[in-house]
Amino acid sequence: MKPITYFLLSVIFSLKVYCQTDSMVVIKGGKFLPLYGTSSEVDVTNFKMDVYPVTNADFLKFVKSNPQWKKSEVKGIFSDEDYLEYWEKDENFGKNRFPNSPVTNVSWFAAKSYCECMGKRLPTVNEWEYVAMSNAEVKDARQNEAYNKTILSWYETPSTYKNIVGNGTKNYWGVYDLFGMVWEWTYDFNSVMVSANSKDNNLYCDAGTFTTSDLMNYAAFMRYAFRSSLEGKFTIKNLGFRCVQDI
Repeated sequence: MKPITYFLLSVIFSLKVYCQTDSMVVIKGGKFLPLYGTSSEVDVTNFKMDVYPVTNADFLKFVKSNPQWKKSEVKGIFSDEDYLEYWEKDENFGKNRFPNSPVTNVSWFAAKSYCECMGKRLPTVNEWEYVAMSNAEVKDARQNEAYNKTILSWYETPSTYKNIVGNGTKNYWGVYDLFGMVWEWTYDFNSVMVSANSKDNNLYCDAGTFTTSDLMNYAAFMRYAFRSSLEGKFTIKNLGFRCVQDI
């Protein structure tokens, strides 16, 4: 074997990374009207979504193969000082969390890198909201009073990020834990800016002051407002993520 060939093979094998094996479900695309960002329906094409949020065990395997994302190694430009705050060490997420609880205190940059490592990506806001608007029975449950009350009650429940993934109710698509556990990063999390100063149209992306599709959808208002407050390096104890994949 020629030296240059051996060198190239060595490089290739040194780049081997952990691949997630958790199941995904197919999301059949369609049209829907988002709460913010446009006054007309948007198209969502077919894609796959992880059934569960990324867990501590998943992320531990990832950082072992990608040490630049370990707690002690991550660069400040990609994460704030609270990155993996509850992890006791670089390769130990501690006694206070379960392996199959969702990983949190992870920046957008780390979440994006994880998804790309798995051959996937973060969902867009529209993709996430499209899947999340369903309950267990129908694709669009946004006008269902019980659906909205359930989401709002979760917002008031403390420490749900310590729960075990998959113990909640799956939605129409077979996806678990979009609500009731953690907030989740999206690829374009700050594409729609929501401000307390709602009279300033310049603080919105492609939308006027009250050009929302449902003024009573408080749960969605809170999600959009939360996303618009984030920066890519932020890490928060109840903010995790899941991946999607193009078809």
